[in-house]
Amino acid sequence: MFDRPGSGEKAVLVHLTSQSVSEDWSELQELAISAGARPVAVITGKRQKPDPRFYLGKGKLEELSEAVMAHGAELVLFDHMLTPSQERNLEKALSVRVVDRTGLILDIFAQRAHSFEGKLQVELAQLRHLSTRLVRGWTHLERQKGGIGLRGPGETQLETDKRLLASRIRLIQKRLEKVAQQRNQGRNARRQAEVPVVGLVGYTNAGKSTLFNALTHANVYAADQLFATLDPTLRRRAITSSLTVILADTVGFIRHLPHELVAAFRSTLREVCDADLLLHVIDASDDRIEETIAQVEDVLAQIGAERVPQIQVFNKVDLLENASPRLERGEQGQVVRIWLSAVTGDGLDLLDRAIEESLSGEKIRRRFHLDSAAAGLRARLFEVALVLKDEADELGGWDMEIEMPEKDEWLLRDYGLSGENVKR
Repeated sequence: MFDRPGSGEKAVLVHLTSQSVSEDWSELQELAISAGARPVAVITGKRQKPDPRFYLGKGKLEELSEAVMAHGAELVLFDHMLTPSQERNLEKALSVRVVDRTGLILDIFAQRAHSFEGKLQVELAQLRHLSTRLVRGWTHLERQKGGIGLRGPGETQLETDKRLLASRIRLIQKRLEKVAQQRNQGRNARRQAEVPVVGLVGYTNAGKSTLFNALTHANVYAADQLFATLDPTLRRRAITSSLTVILADTVGFIRHLPHELVAAFRSTLREVCDADLLLHVIDASDDRIEETIAQVEDVLAQIGAERVPQIQVFNKVDLLENASPRLERGEQGQVVRIWLSAVTGDGLDLLDRAIEESLSGEKIRRRFHLDSAAAGLRARLFEVALVLKDEADELGGWDMEIEMPEKDEWLLRDYGLSGENVKR
């Protein structure tokens, strides 16, 4: 076997694409640097489907082995998700540590999480990822051997480790549930006070935290690196004398965001799902702008936030030639796009105007009856609406009267409810 290296080791990057899809490997380089590695070489190529043993073909494996030896690399980073057996086979063939894309992102998250909730979420994601790879550390005990002196703990040790992991995962989940309950209480209090929530979303390193700081004068860590900040932050901002909103800064998204992270950060991302408005922050100077927009939209769909009204905020116009802050409107006259610079502050007044226009939409008041089978809808209404009446009947149902944004009326329609309109 080989020693597990520390941080700052030399790394060889591996990025393969299929014949039909071509992706830039520069993001892998940024991820590697963000994790503390020093990229010394990159192996690129095209392959229709992964090799079941090594992911790479025989020729590329030899090329990779030569690059590792030539540069004295201590680490190989794959821009792909490897199976446990592929990782094990590659490490045996190369005699260096092999980390796939999921493991690399998890490592960065572990370095950047500072809050209690953030650390729990990252640990949960790491444990779920590790639970599929336990066998790698116990290859000498994979089987129980027969014969005197050859009977070892074998699979019993693996089962013990799995039980310990499962126990720790359950403990973390219970703690996160308590944190989620506290967040729900905060959201409900904001709903009762009728304070709108504006969520900042976007590809990592698009400038969300810089924009958040510029709008709220907060001191959220911001840097020119991937996943500079993970922990969600909420701050008030007075848009006008009569409109105050809660701005929510969230974790940045990325291409092929690991499912473990989406699941672990689901409670945090609820701030996005329950927002009244999303500001999709986009790096206007990014060469892969269409791709990053598509990736963010994909993650929003994964977490159920695709219905939330959205304004695209093209940040970093100060890095473009002949570009100036401006508003762009859609066919109905609504603001759909804003160009600004969070660093210089140019265009922030336009953003305030756009937020005010978007949140001045009509609210509706409805009165209806829910039967006992609609308990899920009732719970959801307590989250998104102002509940004015909630009386239980003898059959286990409820007579309700609520006030909610017109944009959320789809919740009632999806359950086949129209309700009686109540004049305000």
